[in-house]
Amino acid sequence: MRRVLLWFLRAGLVLVVLVALVILFWFRTAFYNAFIRFPEEEANRASLRVMRVPVPPLTNWTEYRGVLHSHSELSHDCEVSFPAILEALKESGSDFICLSDHCDDGKADFARHWRGLRDGKLFIPGFEMKEGLMPFGVASNIVLDNAWESDRIAQTALANGGVLFYAHPEEPRDWNRPELTGMEIYNTHADFKDEEEALLRILPDVMLNQKRHPDLVFRLMFDRPVENLRRWDELNRTRHLTGIAGNDCHQNTGVRGISTPQGTLRIEDTSPRTLREVRLNFFTRSMLRLFFGPLEPGRVLCHAQLDPYARMARHVGTHVLARELTETAILDALRAGRAFVGFDMLADTTGCQWLAQGESGQAVMGETLDYASDVRLVARSPLPCRFTVIRDGEPALQKEGRSIEWTPPGPGKYRVEAELWIRGEWVPWVYANPIALR
Repeated sequence: MRRVLLWFLRAGLVLVVLVALVILFWFRTAFYNAFIRFPEEEANRASLRVMRVPVPPLTNWTEYRGVLHSHSELSHDCEVSFPAILEALKESGSDFICLSDHCDDGKADFARHWRGLRDGKLFIPGFEMKEGLMPFGVASNIVLDNAWESDRIAQTALANGGVLFYAHPEEPRDWNRPELTGMEIYNTHADFKDEEEALLRILPDVMLNQKRHPDLVFRLMFDRPVENLRRWDELNRTRHLTGIAGNDCHQNTGVRGISTPQGTLRIEDTSPRTLREVRLNFFTRSMLRLFFGPLEPGRVLCHAQLDPYARMARHVGTHVLARELTETAILDALRAGRAFVGFDMLADTTGCQWLAQGESGQAVMGETLDYASDVRLVARSPLPCRFTVIRDGEPALQKEGRSIEWTPPGPGKYRVEAELWIRGEWVPWVYANPIALR
């Protein structure tokens, strides 16, 4: 019996060691991030804040930061109220939001949203409809219907003051649609979906580093939107399409435990959707009281949220040049393409500029200028970065610094990208809409 017990003890110790090794192997990247990568990235971000030098604003234009493609409690998979969205806009430093709620029973009723200025923040109603159609700013007396043909939805949206974008360009879309104002060149939710297969790889960072480095854990899912940019450049050779960022705010990637009146523990995600209801016994009830306090009916005992609304809003923004903070002015800027996409969670992109100058005048992002030998393309940044000028989809110039001034070789669509040097690599920071030189 003693030999048998000794054998079981040794086997148990071996099993414990093996489990510990497996856990250490699984957490190896998270430990590296916790002690090396994330502290270095935080130091990089702190140094960037110190190096920031404001860029003088452009005459006659004001820059506004916006959150586009975002959901509210009107969507089936979001429970964030409009007052809570207002607080998230304040926290993220955003000036306006273009909402894109899912349809209710197939209907897109533009009278149901907040509209106009609320405590200094501009609300523009919008919906995410079938086939990726995403109209913003349609008149409040209009109700669009997913049962309609797509052409009718698009034409009605534009005829009633709206603009029309394609959400999720990674999905099949009708790119010949004449009513189209623009497209998402980046979407946070699509970026996260790329990582779903690698969830087990990211989960250790969520468990180990989420509390101390929430932004950096969130940024682990980022990938360059290479295919979206390729398609955007290709389409812009023959037409004008404004590129925007889709924040896709839902605040529904989380889990919480709720004490129920029936004496059970309800575990649900934050869509909200019940995942499981656990019956409690004396032991589990005692443990819950020990860790979370009284088990009052309806009380939320624990809540972990990976995508708070303000964090999703701060991750990326669409910055526009407009005359004033009104729905009309913002929609006009989006139609024209006077906008750039900025990953503000890395560093504030406010002040970045892209323009063309010559004796015949000046053009900013989205505008057109006649080509002449005296025309100069100018990019400016509040931080040292690497600029890459793209002409008709092909790299034409790459230079480091706070600004560039370059004589283009001929007519074409010219856009600029900016990257920041972080931990030994260039990281995407800004994608500006193209200037057309005729």
